[in-house]
Amino acid sequence: MRVLKSRDRDTIVQALRAGVVPKVGLRHIQVGRAREIEEMLLDVQRISEGGATIRFVIGDYGSGKTFFMNLVRLIALEKGLVVMFADLAPERRLYATGGQARGLYAEMARNLSTRTRPDGGAMASVVERFAGQTAQDAENRGLPVGIVIRERLESFEELTGGFEFAEVVRRYWEGHETGDDETTTAALRWLRGEYVTRTDARKALGVRGIVDDSSVYDHLKLMSKFVRTAGYKGLLVGLDEMVNLFKLTSSQARNANYEQILRIVNDVFQGSASHIGFIMGGTPEFLMNTRRGLYSYEALQSRLAENRFARDGLVDLSGPVLRLATLTPEEMFVLLSNVRSVMQPEDPLPDEALTAFMAHCSNRIGEAYFRTPRNTVGAFVKLLGMLPQNPGTAWHDLLERVDIDADHESGPGGSSKIGDGPENQPNDDGLTSFKL
Repeated sequence: MRVLKSRDRDTIVQALRAGVVPKVGLRHIQVGRAREIEEMLLDVQRISEGGATIRFVIGDYGSGKTFFMNLVRLIALEKGLVVMFADLAPERRLYATGGQARGLYAEMARNLSTRTRPDGGAMASVVERFAGQTAQDAENRGLPVGIVIRERLESFEELTGGFEFAEVVRRYWEGHETGDDETTTAALRWLRGEYVTRTDARKALGVRGIVDDSSVYDHLKLMSKFVRTAGYKGLLVGLDEMVNLFKLTSSQARNANYEQILRIVNDVFQGSASHIGFIMGGTPEFLMNTRRGLYSYEALQSRLAENRFARDGLVDLSGPVLRLATLTPEEMFVLLSNVRSVMQPEDPLPDEALTAFMAHCSNRIGEAYFRTPRNTVGAFVKLLGMLPQNPGTAWHDLLERVDIDADHESGPGGSSKIGDGPENQPNDDGLTSFKL
């Protein structure tokens, strides 16, 4: 394991303690999921070679969906893809009429990342890379840059919204060349989907169209084509917290969003999209609930149905649905060992402590703790955090104080209610935490 910087160590520990996925250092704690990662590597390769992919990452709350998706995100960046990731929320959906879909696109665009800008905010660098390559090409051919830009973006005009997209990129170059910061800023705002009205966009850039609720997917396809033109290998779009669509009270709103998902699925399966991949994270009920989940939409149910031969221990990872397997006890031990290495690079707890902690969790809440490693890791981080603050306190004494309700009452979507103190109440996404 590489040496961790103190700042990165603190970031990892704080994130794990809070039950969220750290932005850095995933390689220091990642364990298991080897076969799933192999499949995602194949997906990244397909995108790079001009194909399109879609995966629904399904698992209970706390099972590691977000961690897995972030790991795939890092892999895609290393392989030369551009990534756009965002969480769905009540104000961010795939389809809407009140700006929620545009809000989702704007969030993804703000989070747009490349290998050199892995933390987001890379839209300007992508456009500048395209402009720089175009300027070099124009110089080699002895042509004006504007003409070469039009040549390279000519095919965009065949796509929905492509004419405005190409014009905005051209206006960005003009602003860059003339030192007109107002124009370049306006162009980036347009590309990030930040214009709310067409009037404002026309006044700033002279274009009539904007990214709106009805054109989000069209602009994602335009962006995949653009990043390819800029020299990247493709675009990976990640959407987490898809359960927010399941939670929509309006059946009309749910079905409209499921229609958008069906459109994406059809494009991927029929070969109508290229150099683009989608990875969507959700709970089992988001997928399989026949009243409000994806399976409530018959066309999606038929396309996403699991392989009937994949039973009795057999798995099929080639389909669009990727169910996260439960961590084995051995993998859980390695996971806790990795966390121990991060938090205690010197004088770590003995392996005996990890084994005793796992046995304690298993005895108190049963095998469910393997399905939701987030809660187990959170409790372990809190236990380790207590030791340096309380010199002379033995780990086995602390272990007896871990307050875990043995009833382990099942909550919505496979979540669990553990304990009944204020620290054990469900958080915003329906999860609960251990109390130490």
